[in-house]
Amino acid sequence: MTVQQSSFGSTNEGVEVSLFTLTNKSGSFVTLTNYGAIVVSVEVPDRGGNLANVNLGFPTLAGYLERHPYLGSTVGRFCNRIAKGRFALDGSEYDLVINNGPNHLHGGTVGFDKVVWKAEPVEQPGRSAVRLSAEFADGHEGYPGKLSVTALYGWSDDNELSYTFRATTDQPTVINMTNHAYWNLAGAAAGDVLKHQLQLECSHYLEVDETLIPSGRLVDVAGTPLDFTEYHELGERIEVLSATKGYDHCFVINGPAGNLRKAAHVREPITGRTMEVSTTQPGVQLYTGNHLKGAHAQHSGFCLETQHYPDSPNRPEFPSTRLNPGEVFEETTIHRFSTDS
Repeated sequence: MTVQQSSFGSTNEGVEVSLFTLTNKSGSFVTLTNYGAIVVSVEVPDRGGNLANVNLGFPTLAGYLERHPYLGSTVGRFCNRIAKGRFALDGSEYDLVINNGPNHLHGGTVGFDKVVWKAEPVEQPGRSAVRLSAEFADGHEGYPGKLSVTALYGWSDDNELSYTFRATTDQPTVINMTNHAYWNLAGAAAGDVLKHQLQLECSHYLEVDETLIPSGRLVDVAGTPLDFTEYHELGERIEVLSATKGYDHCFVINGPAGNLRKAAHVREPITGRTMEVSTTQPGVQLYTGNHLKGAHAQHSGFCLETQHYPDSPNRPEFPSTRLNPGEVFEETTIHRFSTDS
């Protein structure tokens, strides 16, 4: 296992940015940058042994410096949406940046994806890794508490991409982190993902309003276009989801949150590539790139964003996203790439 560090350019403010390449014994590799703690590429073989990048991204730092749809980004302080950008903690009201219609999305204007993280290579048995760390001041994007965050990204000899997020705070706050990779198992430039077959270990999803804020109701997927308890193509029922132009829904992962358990399995029939997702998180947001455009066309990638539920700070019945001083937030997700027979 090797980790190679190279220059990835510099920010508009002149801060140097690095690219890290993690290569395993079979020659498959992952590239990461400490700008936004972003996964830039994931090169894995098809059933014939041919490597291709299956993660949508940009070839240079310039693409990430512009506004983009969170390609490969580590997202926080709170991924997904908070209704009207407001929540209360211990009797105090907090107003966040509004950046998605009437709501707050993915940490605001300058979220975790828009800063340069400190980074150090980490060698571990059977895998190589990069530990990224950053601090966010009290009041950053409206959130209370100074937050210290680490994101440990690893790549194993078994073609497993893992990431563990950890955070501590000096005063009560809320946190919800994910990685926002867009996947296309046929290859990042291979067209749309509508023929990908998805199975989810999820019996319920979150009902939402027209701005994608949860009502609080968990709905049984049975008999709906959101039933992926057995394999279905992503494009099979997508046309009935006209309000969202495709899938943009948070699913409840079966089994107790906090335990690493299977959440999803995806297979691409032409190349034979498969991806299994396991996580400790309570939910997963399926997004089919409904608003992608330009260099990355609509539905050219899909996301499986493991996370806590949207608007959790305003929903006491949801799994808590509160973090107190003296506590450690920690969540792990693993993407295992393979091929079918």
